[in-house]
Amino acid sequence: MWTRRLWRQCLVRRGVRMNSKYTSLLNEKETLVNFSDGKCMRISSGKLAKMADGCAVASLGDTSVMVTCVSKSRVGSNQSFVPLTVDYREKYAAAGRIPTNFLRRELGFTEREILTSRIIDRSIRPLFPPGFNWDTQLVCNLLAVDGVQDPDVISINAASAALALSDIPWNGPIGAVRVGIVDNNMILNPNRKEINQSDLNLVVVAADMNLVVMLDATANSLLQPEFLKAIKTGVREAQVIVSAIRGLRKEHGKEKRGFEKVNINEELVEAVTSISSVRINDVLCDDGLDKISRDNAINEIRSDVVDKLKESFTDGGQISEAFSMVVKNNFRSNILKNRVRCDGRSATELRKISCETDVFKPLHGSAIFQRGQTQVFCTVAFDSIDSALKSDPVSIITGGLKEKNFFLHYEFPPYATNETGRAGSYGRRELGHGALAEKALRPIIPPDFPFTIRLTSEVLESNGSSSMASVCGGSLALMDAGVQVSSPAAGIAVGVITSYSNDTKHLDDYVLLADILGIEDYMGDMDFKLAGTKKGITALQADVKVPGLPLKVIMEAVLVAFDGKNEILDIMRNTLAIPRSIKKPNWPVLNTLAVPPHKRAKFIGYGGRNIKRLVAETGVQVTQTDDNNWNVFAPNSVAMDEANELINHFLMEERQPELNFGAIYNAKIVELRDIGVMVTLYDNMNPALLHNSQLDQRKILHPSALGLEVGQEISVKYFGRDPVSGAMRLSRKVLQSTASNVIQNLSQRNTENIT
Repeated sequence: MWTRRLWRQCLVRRGVRMNSKYTSLLNEKETLVNFSDGKCMRISSGKLAKMADGCAVASLGDTSVMVTCVSKSRVGSNQSFVPLTVDYREKYAAAGRIPTNFLRRELGFTEREILTSRIIDRSIRPLFPPGFNWDTQLVCNLLAVDGVQDPDVISINAASAALALSDIPWNGPIGAVRVGIVDNNMILNPNRKEINQSDLNLVVVAADMNLVVMLDATANSLLQPEFLKAIKTGVREAQVIVSAIRGLRKEHGKEKRGFEKVNINEELVEAVTSISSVRINDVLCDDGLDKISRDNAINEIRSDVVDKLKESFTDGGQISEAFSMVVKNNFRSNILKNRVRCDGRSATELRKISCETDVFKPLHGSAIFQRGQTQVFCTVAFDSIDSALKSDPVSIITGGLKEKNFFLHYEFPPYATNETGRAGSYGRRELGHGALAEKALRPIIPPDFPFTIRLTSEVLESNGSSSMASVCGGSLALMDAGVQVSSPAAGIAVGVITSYSNDTKHLDDYVLLADILGIEDYMGDMDFKLAGTKKGITALQADVKVPGLPLKVIMEAVLVAFDGKNEILDIMRNTLAIPRSIKKPNWPVLNTLAVPPHKRAKFIGYGGRNIKRLVAETGVQVTQTDDNNWNVFAPNSVAMDEANELINHFLMEERQPELNFGAIYNAKIVELRDIGVMVTLYDNMNPALLHNSQLDQRKILHPSALGLEVGQEISVKYFGRDPVSGAMRLSRKVLQSTASNVIQNLSQRNTENIT
């Protein structure tokens, strides 16, 4: 790596003046990350956005992402979480495109941008130090995209470098790699083509000492041993990135700023513990309480503690914060010591599960899945293939998916947790949970399914793991609708309670919890969601809330989740084992209609009148697939029957005399046009065009040049129908004298006149 001093000496020897251009060049610092498969990632800083607290540009291939980070202290802020905002934008200019909206500029966030922002947030959030509560924002700009490398993993590494080089307190760096499997061969950072062919799309984010920070995966029912091997490979390769960023920070990183950590008075903590610890344990150990009653009991104790201590400690917020700390410590210590959870279950025991399908007859498919106090209602709706979800141009270039004929929409109304709020709002959380459930179910959908599938999942009750309940309920709803899925799918969430030494690097003790409750997710250290079929894994999302977990814990979590998922599948089979083979009366119908070329005009009608009438009166959708075939989609069989009656009426053949090829007929002119005349060979015939080129041996621009009028009869010769358009081919000029005879007769007549 060239140092600033060597650059300066080199430029001075060559007589180059040290202007601003070369000064900017000298300020740029970079490092190269060489992966084991020969690919190289470039990470640089110091040239762009120098007024930000930290900035880094990461490039892989010709795809480059710039990430900036800025953190500001907010006066009077005492919140216990990090107010972190991550905004990822895919600019059209990076792909050489212009936005197609009215303003021709980037507007709101797309679904892909939101999901990428979430995956960056989940990767960097666990490494902020406890007590850091400054407003922090990361802005990720896609500078250039080559359509080969996916920019999401590049963005995570750029964010890691930007935070590591900045003065913002952060316990990084981290490294992110993508792992794929093509033809049973493991590939690091596969390109877009390889991802489309891969049985696995796994993103691994790891910190120093092989600590796993985040996992996100989609798989095609991948076997468990192969999945575990891919995680180990990703963690090992991530260490190369961590080492490179650490070296860049050591040479060019800023000194981390100090921040005032809000410490709770130890006397206050002791006072809260002495007057409430026994009562808190009684509530947390009472397995007869449900979510609402347990929360109410804890809140009653909280109010009583605040009333008793507000005279000695005037800050009510500090008292409430100390009480929350005592509740969390007691909750975690009870599980670590007794290995018994607050609802009385053992560590790997599942909650009570019940399933129901075909809930409402008018729906194409429906199911209710209940697991403890988590309840979801899933519905399936079929529509024509034209209703597929289209992607925006930049998402097509970066992700490679032009349209989706299967998508899942997840809804989480406020009443699901006994709260009030704006109904129908669709935030980043709902989008992320729906995308996870969709990824889990997509591998089991038949690739040649003739309809577009919209699966909705509405959470009616929530006490943990509603996204995985959506996978279970969605699988049942699909089978209830008769979708021939390759295999049923289910999902489960696994949590962990850990106990660390003082350096937070050495794990003393831990307990893995299968099928976690909402309180176990909130007070635990991991939310590990795994979905799949009986055979293998289809999706995984692991969010770690501590600065990384050892690889051993992640491996065990996969095993616990896999066993729990299979147990759920056994329960689901008791309700519906295989997809329904008998179609419901309200199932949509798709027919292929062959329209000969000579009947196409009758079928479409003048100005598309017949097609518009068909859609308006019957509700069907008509799509042309090629020159002769049309797809007719009807919402049910009754609508298809009505559509068939109209189509038969449009194409009804009137009794028409047979025309002989090469025969001569008397045609009646019914209309004069600029390009020719419209004639009929018999009374009940549709008019046919006799083109100007076939009216006379001479070239004419309008039929009136020949003195033709409406109602006049002329002789024409029939040459069959055009094989493409089906139009009749008629000619008048072939019945006239040849051009040579006409010229000869004119020459003889002129000679006689001269004589």
